Amino acid sequence: MTPARLQAIIDWMVDGARTAATPPKMMAEACERLTQAGIPLWRVGIFLQTLHPEVFGRGFLWRPGEDVVINSVDFGFLQSPEFRQSPLSVVFEQGREVRADPRAASSEAYPVLLDLRDEGATDYLALPMTFLDGDVHASSWTTKQPGGFTAAQVDAIRSLIPALSRYIEIVGLQRIASMLLDTYVGNRAGERILAGQIRRGHAETMHAAIWLSDLRGFTALSDRLPSEMVVDILNLYFDCQVGEIRQRGGEVLKFMGDGLLAVFPIADEDGDPAEVCARVRDAARAARAKVTALEYRIGETVERFRFGLALHVGPVLYGNIGGGNRLDFTCIGPAVNLAARLEKIAARLKRTVVASEAFAGACAEPWTDLGAFPIAGFATEQRVFGLREEDDQVSGSVVNSKG
Repeated sequence: MTPARLQAIIDWMVDGARTAATPPKMMAEACERLTQAGIPLWRVGIFLQTLHPEVFGRGFLWRPGEDVVINSVDFGFLQSPEFRQSPLSVVFEQGREVRADPRAASSEAYPVLLDLRDEGATDYLALPMTFLDGDVHASSWTTKQPGGFTAAQVDAIRSLIPALSRYIEIVGLQRIASMLLDTYVGNRAGERILAGQIRRGHAETMHAAIWLSDLRGFTALSDRLPSEMVVDILNLYFDCQVGEIRQRGGEVLKFMGDGLLAVFPIADEDGDPAEVCARVRDAARAARAKVTALEYRIGETVERFRFGLALHVGPVLYGNIGGGNRLDFTCIGPAVNLAARLEKIAARLKRTVVASEAFAGACAEPWTDLGAFPIAGFATEQRVFGLREEDDQVSGSVVNSKG
């Protein structure tokens, strides 16, 4: 490889690898450029730690003629034999380079090198990639060239690492920002914030189905159990809902103690309220089944849980609200207020799932008319509906209704 060709690849990375639309495409193109320039690469891996509540890291693996393979590992991976007995553990924990001949007897300490040897690898080089904040990530470079990499080829790979690290760090920071916003404010809100919708008062009207739920008996539960247990229970309880909501196109906007607010947007022009509300109904049924099955053992006692859920559909104001430089991306409006009032009515009626007349009318479902109720802040009484399959569970509760 000539110095000019190597510098051209480094310059391409520093300039943002603009010919590659995504990080996997960038990795594939970089490896192909290096191979064409004279470095006989057979396998390249990039291994990055992530800032994610469930995922420790992500791996990108390139081989000639194949798509880049991406995988993720959780935090338990750090204690696994696969990691502890890997050269990458040395790179991550000590920040130093590891070079090994997979055919040498010393490589038997690393099972991954034995696998590479069986595939014909003749040299392995693992290099740290240190980001500006001091975090260490790792790369691995493997060849099948007889005799392994030459000294000049190893030097060329080493010289790429600073530019490669800066590119990955910048792209990684963008991804981390997106993931953190997704984790804490939701996907749609995160997209809007990253797009620059960050000023107080930035808001838009959105037509959506609204989900507002509450855990029954939470105050008493908090009073008699240690705080750590209460937090654990809340996490398990929210797990029963969040997956079902997101799987069906909803976005969780806010956790309020034991309460949860989510929206399922309906496209203004071609959106089908019936289709969206049907998805919400299915999510409600699935969440109800999970909460019903949820058990929490404390000594000889098994705690069981109930929750209430109100469903409504209508316009909401969706955007930034707050004071000074402390803002919250949320939704407000009469539709949200009605959902909150309906959830309280669900508790009075000992129902799990209730719906407004607007939601029940949009959803093809045999609902039970539970009656009309005065609602604080609303000029007229509102009709409330319950899922038909819950009728037998209510055991003859009397509905206070004028309908």
